[in-house]
Amino acid sequence: MKRNLKYLPVLLALVIVSCKKDFLDVSPLGEISSEATWKDGPLSTAFVTNIYNGLGAGGFEEEMLAALSDEAVFTHTGRQITTVNDGSLSPSNVGITKGTYEWGAMYGRIRSANVAITNLTSATFDDAALKDRLKGETYFLRAYFYQQLVRFYGGVPLIKQVYALNEDYSAARSTFEECINSIVSDCDSSVLLLTGKSTGKGRATALAAKALKARVLLYAASDLHDIPTAKANSSVISQFAAPELLGYLSGDRTARWQAAKAAAKVVMDAGSGYKMSLAAPASPEDGKQNYISISMGGGSAAPGVDGAASTEIIFGRYNTPDQDDWGGPYVGLFNGPNGYHNWAGNTPIGLMVDDYEMMDGTAFSWSNTDHKTAPYKNRDPRFYASILYDGAKWKPRNLISGDADPYNEIQTGQYDLMQGTTMFTFKGLDTRSSSIEDWNGSRTGYYMRKFIDPDPAIVENNTRQYIPWPFFRYTEAVFNYVEACIALGEDAEARTWLNKIRFRSGMPAITQSGTALRDMYRHERRIEMMFEDHRYHDARRWMIAPTTLNRKIDYISIVGKFKPGKSLSGKYKFDESIYNYTYTPVIDVAHENRTWLDKMYYRPISRDEVNKNAKLVQNPGYN
Repeated sequence: MKRNLKYLPVLLALVIVSCKKDFLDVSPLGEISSEATWKDGPLSTAFVTNIYNGLGAGGFEEEMLAALSDEAVFTHTGRQITTVNDGSLSPSNVGITKGTYEWGAMYGRIRSANVAITNLTSATFDDAALKDRLKGETYFLRAYFYQQLVRFYGGVPLIKQVYALNEDYSAARSTFEECINSIVSDCDSSVLLLTGKSTGKGRATALAAKALKARVLLYAASDLHDIPTAKANSSVISQFAAPELLGYLSGDRTARWQAAKAAAKVVMDAGSGYKMSLAAPASPEDGKQNYISISMGGGSAAPGVDGAASTEIIFGRYNTPDQDDWGGPYVGLFNGPNGYHNWAGNTPIGLMVDDYEMMDGTAFSWSNTDHKTAPYKNRDPRFYASILYDGAKWKPRNLISGDADPYNEIQTGQYDLMQGTTMFTFKGLDTRSSSIEDWNGSRTGYYMRKFIDPDPAIVENNTRQYIPWPFFRYTEAVFNYVEACIALGEDAEARTWLNKIRFRSGMPAITQSGTALRDMYRHERRIEMMFEDHRYHDARRWMIAPTTLNRKIDYISIVGKFKPGKSLSGKYKFDESIYNYTYTPVIDVAHENRTWLDKMYYRPISRDEVNKNAKLVQNPGYN
């Protein structure tokens, strides 16, 4: 009884205060009513700003979408990536998903967008320009979220209203065409409201909405969404009872390509991109630096700068020191070499590395003796800006790993080395047998270099970097334009713009026509846009996934043996005067046994969502 006396003063205070009539008629501290939000400009801005959280870290997730394509493999196990890559995903096991495209997460953001659009129409604060700007941004965000759903799932329920309590929340999937029309309409509304308005770095602009429209129309014109074409290429799709959810059953496909071309040209005409006016190839070193500059934030911004002066990024996710998001600031930590105490997460596979051309524009081939002897010489300059390979110069290793490597070179092989008079095999510092960290090295013999700040002071284990994620960049619009031109038979125009991209990177002009030009375009897009979340979707919409994503993971085995009469003691270094190096591609099915099944053109709708909404039709191949 004694121990309860301490509560008496509190109880008396409640009794006394409760006598006041309005004691319970107060707003909770730390909460703002919905009605108050739309009476105040800053509060309305805060509400819309929160919707941007649906963008997440962009593509800078710890497990990148590249690892679900033929760009990369995720090093670590237990993340449900193999569920997707080996084709075992199902409605009850959808494998790895991210909030930037997961069904429920996207509809949560869409609901917030619907709330904002509805209430901004009748908002009572005085700043009309701010109302229009916020509505314009919200239309863009809703369009973007629906675009994410459509390119992963096909047609989805189009929800534009704000549901009240106890309403029927079930809704049937809209057709693919209806979804495309709705997204385009939202983009057009966004452009109308945002034209001439300054929104601030990282926020939607009229040009961002135009870029989104161009992407959506390009996808709409692609093979996967032309149902006669898709049926001819996939028995799973041909047997689906509701193909209108996946694409256009009929109609003028040429008109769809023309619409995609026109939308892309609008974006191109609004800017100039970064160094897209060269009349001849840049030097190899300039080509490499151009590509590094783009990946660091875009064009006129120097490496390490946040991209505010960018001529390349149209809409980006910017990372700043006052944020501590688990994503963008740690892309170096997530993916850098384990010999620098990084995690080696998404590592390029050999198939990706091998697709980089030689400097003269010819294809790299392991059957070519010169290529096989020195596979990392005389390659496309973008190779050196994108891939860390055995012998590549990198950051000062002593800043984080002691004096294990005074030469600061990537070591992904095994090499002869002397200890006194005894020769032994030294396992490289960036292998899975590293003396620095022996569990999280690359499985492929390569590391990601693109998007990792080259500043030698930023070694990623204990420092953050501030590189923006490019949701949309000028070069994508150019690629979209080129693809549409090729589909329309306008080869000369397509070559002109494709060569602008190649010249910037230091590569020679291409001269192909017809199918060869189309294949060259697809190759160029793969190289230029590596690790930017495009390949996963491109391989599907082109319907080339059975021959590209079906390939097994390959890695490189590197062995350095002493040349006759040569030896090295102490610390290892890459030295072709001392070592004979051999490079052997090896197929790996132990970590992932990649298998393509046509159901994987679309993701399954989870069983939980289907159980909540009886009107949902499951995607083909998952019943």
